[in-house]
Amino acid sequence: MNILILGSGGRESALAYKLKQSPQTDKLYVAPGNAGTGLWAENVAIDPMNFAQVKDFIIGHDVKMLVVGPEEPLVQGIHDYFLADAGFRDLIVVGPCREGAKLEGSKQFAKDFMRRAGIPTAAYAAFSHGELAQAKAFLRTLKPPYVLKADGLAAGKGVLIEPDLGRAEKALDEMLEGRKFGAASDKVVIEEFLDGIELSVFVLTDGTHYKILPEAKDYKKAGEGDTGLNTGGMGSVSPVAFADAPFMKKVEERIVKPTLERLKAERIPYSGFLFIGLMNVAGDPYVIEYNVRLGDPETEAVLPRIRSDLAELFTAMHRNRLDEVELEVGKEQALCVMLVSGGYPESYKKGFELNGTENVSPGTLMFHAGTAMDEAGRPCTAGGRVLAVTTLAPDLESAMRKTYSEIGKIGFEGMYYRKDIGKDLCR
Repeated sequence: MNILILGSGGRESALAYKLKQSPQTDKLYVAPGNAGTGLWAENVAIDPMNFAQVKDFIIGHDVKMLVVGPEEPLVQGIHDYFLADAGFRDLIVVGPCREGAKLEGSKQFAKDFMRRAGIPTAAYAAFSHGELAQAKAFLRTLKPPYVLKADGLAAGKGVLIEPDLGRAEKALDEMLEGRKFGAASDKVVIEEFLDGIELSVFVLTDGTHYKILPEAKDYKKAGEGDTGLNTGGMGSVSPVAFADAPFMKKVEERIVKPTLERLKAERIPYSGFLFIGLMNVAGDPYVIEYNVRLGDPETEAVLPRIRSDLAELFTAMHRNRLDEVELEVGKEQALCVMLVSGGYPESYKKGFELNGTENVSPGTLMFHAGTAMDEAGRPCTAGGRVLAVTTLAPDLESAMRKTYSEIGKIGFEGMYYRKDIGKDLCR
């Protein structure tokens, strides 16, 4: 079948890499894609938010499966758009409808949903523009540090963790009054801080049945030792040592099952990926957030470990028969390091040529994120997070040595990367 992936980042590169391996895949397209997705698919100049344009392409190219990479088209209802047209009843759409996508589109909706479902999560309260005094009063009931979240989508930058009350109150002023994150911070969710270690768990579901994919840990801070500014992610590892069978059983029983049961109880149809951002607090899982798509850069560590046919899994999901297929996962350790532009996550320059990628060893995976082709047809930098480099090895230490050795062969002007991805998990 012909498959269209929407998106242009490292996540979509990894999806293209994996779907290309499927015998079910005839022609693979990515819209708009990047300089790397062209290795596995044909890039097409389509805006994922232009649903009519996506529809025309699907009709014109006999596309049977639509894989929605980023969150915004889902939150804006791209799945509903195709469901409303009887001619697309058989189109396999990977990603939930608008109502399900509110789990990511609204932090307050997600927290209220967790409360109704009995999901373990941090104490919280939500405040709108004009409720600044009440918000500050609630802040004073909490202990530092303070967690402030813009309610809407803010390109992964809407979460602030402030170390003291003064800075938290100033951040509230900037979010609610100064609209720091635009319309996304017209409402702010204030949460109790959970002290633990983070973990990302991914679930593929047809709304009734589910498969728990390999877990991952990502690294958000720009600087080594988890210092500096928050980013979209500087690297990831999978599997994660502390996510052993007893812990993952708690995740399944306390979080995955109650979440899906509550979705059904509230008659919210859900098919696609559910990303569960967790905090391991003294051996117990608490939900930090839901996302309604795969995470980035976790995807670049998770998908290479999956041996099952991804297109087959998506087809079974569409037919509500996910329980009839097996999920096979390799035991290798995957380690992904993100190469970023100098200055990221603040201002940075673009247009620098990527050098040395042809020298990496066979088996090294390079998932392009922020890249494009220059006028001479050469890949160049086009974003903050440029290239995700992933290797597989028998253990974490070997994976670290392997990935960083391969990175040494690659370069572009201003290139920066963390040199300690995975180090905190080494025994």
